[in-house]
Amino acid sequence: MKALSMRDVRFMYEGSDRWALDGISVEIEKGEFVSVLGSNLSGKSTLCMLTNGLAPHTLKGKMEGRVEVFGKDTSGLSVAELATSVGMVFQEPDSQLFCMSVEEEVAFGPENLAVPRDEIRARVDWALGLVGMRGYNDRSPFSLSGGQKQRVAIAAALSMRPEMLVLDEPAYALDPLGRLELYSVLRELRQDYGMTIVIAERDSEEAIAFSDRIVLMKGGRIVDSGTPKDFAREPNRLRTVGVVPTQLSEISEMLNARIKGGNFQFLRVEEASKAIIENCLASRAGGAR
Repeated sequence: MKALSMRDVRFMYEGSDRWALDGISVEIEKGEFVSVLGSNLSGKSTLCMLTNGLAPHTLKGKMEGRVEVFGKDTSGLSVAELATSVGMVFQEPDSQLFCMSVEEEVAFGPENLAVPRDEIRARVDWALGLVGMRGYNDRSPFSLSGGQKQRVAIAAALSMRPEMLVLDEPAYALDPLGRLELYSVLRELRQDYGMTIVIAERDSEEAIAFSDRIVLMKGGRIVDSGTPKDFAREPNRLRTVGVVPTQLSEISEMLNARIKGGNFQFLRVEEASKAIIENCLASRAGGAR
C-alpha cells in the first residue's frame, strides 16, 4: 500500500480554461520524504490540495483520474474524513490560525472529532513538544514570529495524528534559520515516527539537503524525478523548470568545469569545505614539486 498514488490525474479549477494538473501519475511510499519543486503555476499546490480532498470537494473543479491515500480513494471521502490520514500546512500560517491561544489552536481538530479531553491534552503536549513550542500554550498565535506561527500550524496538523504531512511552501516567508529549523522538525517526524512528508517548494536548498526524492513539475505535469544527488550532479535539470539550483550544486558545477577529471557533487557544506581544502592542499603540493 502506497502513502499516495495518483494515476493519470487532471484537474481544472471552476471558471478556468486550463488544466492545473494535466495527466500526472506519481507514487509515494510510506515514510518517504518527497519534495515537489516547480515555479509558479507548475501545479505543485494543486497536487497538495488533492491529497486531502480540498480539491475537488472544497475548491471546485473538473477532475479526471484517481487519487488514493493509503489505499483509500479520496473521491469518496470528505476533507474531515481525510484529516486523520493527511495533515495539511499552507504557505501562510495566518490563513489557518484563528484561535485565541496556541493550546486552543492545536486542540481544535481533535475537539471536532470528539476525542476525549485527556487524550486531547496529551496530543497537544506531544505536538507542541515535537515542534519546540511547549510552554507557549497560553500565547496568542498572532503574537508569534513567522517561524513560530508555522510551527503552531504544524502542531495543529499533527494533533490529528496523521500518517502523512503535506506542506505547501511552508518556508516561503521564513529566514534561513527559520527554514533550517522547520526542515529539521520535518526530518525528525520522518525519522522518529515514520511519517510520510510531502513538501511543495520553489527553493531547492533545503529540499536537496533533506529529501529522499525530488519531483519536478512544470505546466501541470511531472517532467523529472530523482534523488537529491542526481540534481546536485546535474543542476541544469532544476533550471529547466525555473528552480534555482542550490549554492552547493553551483559550486560543484564550477569546480568540475575548472578541475580536470572533477566529479564533485555536494549536498552539505561540510562536504564542499573538505573537498575544496583537499584540492587546495593538493595544488600547493604539486606546485612545490
